[in-house]
Amino acid sequence: MLLVATYSRGARTSLRNVCRSHEGTTVRQFGRAALLAETEFGAFLALRLREKHGDDVQIERTEPLNEFASVPAPVREAATAYESRDHRSTPYPKFAAGTDHPDPGAMQDREL
Repeated sequence: MLLVATYSRGARTSLRNVCRSHEGTTVRQFGRAALLAETEFGAFLALRLREKHGDDVQIERTEPLNEFASVPAPVREAATAYESRDHRSTPYPKFAAGTDHPDPGAMQDREL
């Protein structure tokens, strides 16, 4: 998908108009940003917005996260265990202390 983010009122208005006019290409709209289908027409619409508004329009290519291919098993297991914790107010660092769950600081330094 193509993520289009806008940084000015004019660009946001143009993005809103594009999304309304091309609902088949718009995957989702978030106010100042939208996901467009990764098609030539989606790229055309995104590039047209950038041509019109310059740096007020940022375009990024996104790809879905395959958690089983990209996220290590200990991280997936920690997320599951943490959401099943007995005390909802326990912060993750305290929850993970003294267990095999990954340290939050270490996870922040590792890229997927």
